[in-house]
Amino acid sequence: MILYEYPLHERVRTLLRLEHLFRRADVMQQGGRPEHHHFALVTLFEIMDVAARQDLKSEVLKELERQRQTFLGYRGNPAVAESALDAVLAEIDQAFQALSLQQGRLGQNLLDNEWLMAIRSRANIPGGTCEFDLPAYYAWQHLSEAQRRTDLMRWAGQFAPLASSVELLLRLQRDAGTTRKVQTHGGNFQQALAGRTFQLLRLRVDGALGVVPEITGHRLMVSVRFLQPDADWHMSPAADDVPFELTLCP
Repeated sequence: MILYEYPLHERVRTLLRLEHLFRRADVMQQGGRPEHHHFALVTLFEIMDVAARQDLKSEVLKELERQRQTFLGYRGNPAVAESALDAVLAEIDQAFQALSLQQGRLGQNLLDNEWLMAIRSRANIPGGTCEFDLPAYYAWQHLSEAQRRTDLMRWAGQFAPLASSVELLLRLQRDAGTTRKVQTHGGNFQQALAGRTFQLLRLRVDGALGVVPEITGHRLMVSVRFLQPDADWHMSPAADDVPFELTLCP
């Protein structure tokens, strides 16, 4: 099964992009070759670009507080285990405190590092990080694998509270969804939201069917149609009705 996710709110769109980048940076960081660590650093620059939004930190803190209030509302509910509720609230409080303690702009220490910013400015140029353009960076790439990884972990640590908050918020969002099995009819599926507000759509489809979902959504309705790629990945509407699993997360 292949899982596709589609944000129904701009905040969730940003969180999904950050999660994607944090996961990629971690994979590249765990690699051993200089090329792996180069792309880990390039990904870190992408994280800096997304995190540069002035209101991002306050938005994440507000969402953590919203989740906290939601879970506090479950106090005394006999259907909710108090120990599990306490564990979730502790996670939220820890993430909120760690992020709120960060002073100034997210990643400011990296922005103040002239060497890193020189690499960042050249990284957008095709071949711009060659040894004749950035000899100091070329020398860094010849350090031991352990030393490069230590440096990357130190630099990425600037965003550790944000990464933890993003992971927690998306996990809570996903866990709140209800999954049901549906299928397209005449190649299309639509569902009215009946006035309910959802933040995230999740779709699972059997990869063996060889189809790709095209998802659209807004506050009133979500729509899905499946496309079939040819050998060159030109898309055409799938001829058959397609079964899939749909989850809407409030």
